[in-house]
Amino acid sequence: MSVNLKNIDLSLHTWNHIQKQGLDLDYSVPIPRTVASILYKELEESIKYFTGDLAKIKVFGKVYLLPRQQVAYGDPGITYTYSGITVPALPWPAPVLALRDFIFKLKGIKYRNGNDHMGEHRDNEPDLDPDYPIASVSLGQERPFVLKHKDARKPGPKKKNIPPVIINLEHGSILLMNPPTNEVWYHSLPTRKKLPGPRINLTFRKMCVRKQN
Repeated sequence: MSVNLKNIDLSLHTWNHIQKQGLDLDYSVPIPRTVASILYKELEESIKYFTGDLAKIKVFGKVYLLPRQQVAYGDPGITYTYSGITVPALPWPAPVLALRDFIFKLKGIKYRNGNDHMGEHRDNEPDLDPDYPIASVSLGQERPFVLKHKDARKPGPKKKNIPPVIINLEHGSILLMNPPTNEVWYHSLPTRKKLPGPRINLTFRKMCVRKQN
């Protein structure tokens, strides 16, 4: 069965808007569980993840295997550089393209590029358009998503007592990280051994277009 997001009734759809010091988020679960499960199955059966050097990351000069599987899609010629690696965008597969168009239907936002555990980081690479929200679609196992203010991570007397923000990313949910969130807050998906179910996350980012030579 092929996923169909066009028939989802959004007449009663609402967003949970979260704002704090430099934090601006929108969170909702607009994809019904049955549709989300079909979408998950279709992606699980069709996605071919990066291998070799594209499945690695460079941290403080050392190269490590990514603690998750990863692939990137986008328009022809688009690349994304982060943590010492440059990732080419593969052609949009049908279910990912359907999600991109669904986000446009929800928020009027159109993206040129879409994207275990994930360490604390900020999506503030120069390839990204800083004035555009980053959209994160979650399918499968519900997991806590943790955001920490950059001043709460400083050592010693410079550290500020700013509590983290935790959002449980549900099956079929969409999280929008609006500017200036990624300039001020780090985010992570901590390891949770008691939540063993599989999960697929699709992250949509607008790129400052850089053509391949």
